[in-house]
Amino acid sequence: MPLDMNRRRLLGGLAGLGLACVTRPLLAGTPRELVILSSYPEPVIAAFEAAFERLYPQYRINLVWRRPHDALEQLSQPGQGGVDVYWAASPRTFETLRQAGAWRPLTVDRAGLPEHVGALPLAGPNLHYLATEIAGYGFAIDPHQLAELGMDKPADWPDLADPRLAGRIALPVPSRVGFAPVMVDIVLQAHGWERGWALWSEIAGLSYLIERGSTFVSDEVGGGRAAVGLSIDFFVASAIAGGAPLEFIYPAHGGLNPGHVAITAGTREPEAAEAFVAFVLSATGQKLLADPGIRKLPVRPSVYTALPAGYHDPFRAAAAGAYAYRPDPASGRLGLLAAVFEQLLVSRHAELRQLWADLHARERREGRRLEAVRQLLGTPPIDARQASDPALLAAWRSEAQGTSRAADDQQREWARQVAQRQRQAAALMAGMASA
Repeated sequence: MPLDMNRRRLLGGLAGLGLACVTRPLLAGTPRELVILSSYPEPVIAAFEAAFERLYPQYRINLVWRRPHDALEQLSQPGQGGVDVYWAASPRTFETLRQAGAWRPLTVDRAGLPEHVGALPLAGPNLHYLATEIAGYGFAIDPHQLAELGMDKPADWPDLADPRLAGRIALPVPSRVGFAPVMVDIVLQAHGWERGWALWSEIAGLSYLIERGSTFVSDEVGGGRAAVGLSIDFFVASAIAGGAPLEFIYPAHGGLNPGHVAITAGTREPEAAEAFVAFVLSATGQKLLADPGIRKLPVRPSVYTALPAGYHDPFRAAAAGAYAYRPDPASGRLGLLAAVFEQLLVSRHAELRQLWADLHARERREGRRLEAVRQLLGTPPIDARQASDPALLAAWRSEAQGTSRAADDQQREWARQVAQRQRQAAALMAGMASA
């Protein structure tokens, strides 16, 4: 990611978006530097940088690009690494740093900005950080492949547990793809612990694994290798804008992932930092999110009336009952879920796929569901009560920082249990065949 963004290349494009920017007279002297730490890709940074500096020519943005884990390390240093503003889509990082006292409370005008969209809070505790955009989880689909398979477009997660999709689902691995742990949790909250893991097992048994995020899921579907890919909307929207023959489906039980902004407690430019936060949350800043190269969901509801037809409005969807998913970014739950997913569904994925293929074939022949085999394949190595245990969650908070031996020991035990259940499932089906 280049750190020296071209500040002026998008100014002509901004006028095409119909964005009103009022140019203030230049102040005497050199513009003051605002250090922004971010993990957003270049199109996002370049658009906001150009528009902000046009509106506030007394400031110049110095971008430092870091992935969330590296951002956590830098912002935990004395002086917070000289950073004034952190702006990224990493809820766990924001909440972890809030608990460490890293943020200055925000004082920007929040008129027109709601507290929630569905069950998702749009403001951190005591206004130490605010959501600036949201992204929706769902399905990238190739309608032509689905039609060839004789399938309707999937409307919700259980629709993916269809044997006709065997080998045609691109599934990102939660331990390796940053957005994917939330996706796991959406299903578990919607369907419950036991039913949710059983559903994930069947979906994973029909899938092939993707170990890199970003555009790779879109590439798999757009390239004809998958009929369905699990993703976040803006990755797919960018591919569609580039001509990919895809559609994006927001499932009935959906979830949202927020991007936040915060001002560091040690900022040397509080006025510039507040101006940037206010700009990002303003109607002008929020409209930038609809650019085809960005395609995020604004957090200011009034902006949606000016967006293109068909642009997903999460506030309208939430009013109709969608988005009951509530994240818990600081508890360690997402790291725990990614680890359970890894042992149950990824580490022995070849065996899992074969077992589900055998099970589906036998169920077709016998005309009934083989619940005993399904239970063996879909039972996670811990139950819901254990998954809420504070000590276990603490181990995964430490694991995120690379310091937990307990997490390593736990995963070895889980791997043993999963392998044993797979062997039992295979033996049970073999016994049915010989009976």
